[in-house]
Amino acid sequence: MGERCVTMSKHFDTVQSIYAAFGRGDVPTILATLSGDIDWDYEAGSTDMPWIQNRRGAANVGGFFEAVGKELDMKQFSVNAIVGNGDLVVALVTIEAVVRRTGRSFREVDEVHVWRFDGAGKVAKFRHCADTHKQWLAWKQ
Repeated sequence: MGERCVTMSKHFDTVQSIYAAFGRGDVPTILATLSGDIDWDYEAGSTDMPWIQNRRGAANVGGFFEAVGKELDMKQFSVNAIVGNGDLVVALVTIEAVVRRTGRSFREVDEVHVWRFDGAGKVAKFRHCADTHKQWLAWKQ
C-alpha cells in the first residue's frame, strides 16, 4: 500500500471516529482531532442559525457543538457513506432534527460534510454543505 493510501485510510478512520464521538456526545475527542487554526464551516454564507456559522480556531468550534445541543433535538443522525482521496474526506449523512425554539423539524438526506486534513493529520477545514434554506425555515419564528 502506498503512502497516499495509508494517509487516506488514517483520515477516513479519523472521520469515522469523529462521528462515533459525536454519537456519544464526546466533544473533547472531536476537538482533539482538529488543527489549532481550523476553519470550521469555511465559505459558509451568513446565517442567523447558530449551528451554521464560520468559526476559526479549535477553541471556537466548541460553539458549534453547544449550539447543536442547545438548539436542536436530534431525531436521526446517520452516516450513509464516507469517501476520500488524499487529504480530502467527504461524508454523506442523514440528519433529522427539531428546532427547540419553534418546534419545527427539518430532514436532510445525504447532507455533504467536507473534511480537509493538514500535513500533521489534523482536520484543517470542515464544511457542512446543507440545505440552509430548509433549516432556516425550521429556525425562523
